[in-house]
Amino acid sequence: MKKLTRITFDPLVMGGKPCIRGMRVTVGTVVGLLASGHTKADILKAYPYLEQEDIQEALSYAAWRSEEVEVPLAA
Repeated sequence: MKKLTRITFDPLVMGGKPCIRGMRVTVGTVVGLLASGHTKADILKAYPYLEQEDIQEALSYAAWRSEEVEVPLAA
């Protein structure tokens, strides 16, 4: 996977959730809007400070996270 330069993590912004370029817009917000039927154009209109590339990276990050496997630690 290519390096994602638009996804940031900061414990002081949205509790450390993955955000778009340090703003208070989380990857989860963007992906959730798409999943609920909003178009990319809808999102860009509602959040005019976002860019098309932000939405694409949010999707790439979400896809990568969905492939992660959590392994429980032995007790």
